Amino acid sequence: MRNRPPLRLFLLLYPFTALAVAINLFMLALLWQAVGWTALSPVASLWLCLPLGLPANWWVTLWVKGLIDEAEGRK
Repeated sequence: MRNRPPLRLFLLLYPFTALAVAINLFMLALLWQAVGWTALSPVASLWLCLPLGLPANWWVTLWVKGLIDEAEGRK
């Protein structure tokens, strides 16, 4: 299957991708304060990043796999 990233690479990149999602959620929640909503706590953004990090990690892993394939001359 072409759109399936390798599991080892997926698992290796997940912590980095999930933390990037958590940081972006926290920063977005800080911007929400401008429209009167309450801010998201850092702990809440960490909890939310666990499920939201999976699709983001899928795309990141496909992107990194494409870069590896390009560097090795497979594309």
